[in-house]
Amino acid sequence: MTAPVLIDAHHHLWDLSHRPQPWLDDPDMASIRRTFTPEDLRSTATHPVAGRRLHGTVVVQCIAEVAETEDLLALAEQEPLIQAVVGWADLTSPAIADVLDQLIAGPGGGYLHSLRHLVQGERDPSWLQRPDVERGLGAARDRGLRYDVLVRDHQLDQAIRLAERFPDLPQVLDHAGKPDIARHDFADWERRIRQLAAHPNVVCKVSGLITEADHSRWTTADIRPVWDVLVSAFGPERLMFGSDWPVANLAGGWNRWAATVDELLTGWSESDIDALLAGTATAFYGLAQVGGEDDATARTS
Repeated sequence: MTAPVLIDAHHHLWDLSHRPQPWLDDPDMASIRRTFTPEDLRSTATHPVAGRRLHGTVVVQCIAEVAETEDLLALAEQEPLIQAVVGWADLTSPAIADVLDQLIAGPGGGYLHSLRHLVQGERDPSWLQRPDVERGLGAARDRGLRYDVLVRDHQLDQAIRLAERFPDLPQVLDHAGKPDIARHDFADWERRIRQLAAHPNVVCKVSGLITEADHSRWTTADIRPVWDVLVSAFGPERLMFGSDWPVANLAGGWNRWAATVDELLTGWSESDIDALLAGTATAFYGLAQVGGEDDATARTS
């Protein structure tokens, strides 16, 4: 019988001595303005969730540079903890198909399972519906890639239209669409989330929530209303656990988030727990099936 495992479907890594992260220049990011490695994650992520310990991860891009994606792919090839990479490529580029082919054929290219763009920073309220962007999304779909949707709550209409226009592109909503937890303002977010969840090609990451709350004073009670909406709208089989580490360090860190999820899972069936903590991420990203707790450390690529 295989041991149950935990997949962290959303975290980041960066080496500031090798590749700058300009977004960390924001004074609010001072506490995480340093290099973070896979070993840092291993030593940090020690709190079990529903008795499960971290087994594998999906590492996600931070900056709009193909070179960073190449770095992450090369790292995934060497690092047993990383099971997939969510990378970046310029969806608007006429050369997008060639760029994706080069990434897939390059070092660690087999770990490129999804793409992401920081749509949250785009001013165009229909950025995801731009013809050049849709051409790029089609190129990703045609190569068997998925798409991570990063939008804020007021941009969820774009995500809904994307799901309508690309029913054959598997999509995952990062950070639950960033609800305004700090202000407890959920009405419009909930309405849009339920519309988005009506599309079966869309799943959702339960991640990044604590940084949308009051960083220093949030409690499980602040998170629970969002959790309840997500479970009602998507069901456990379309939700996946993610830490958003090390950004999560701004609001308590990996272990505090893990303890919160552990509490929120009280009373759940084992099958539903398995879906949220491992099954959904494994199915969506096409991760290797787990054979036990030591499986990742024995992996060869």
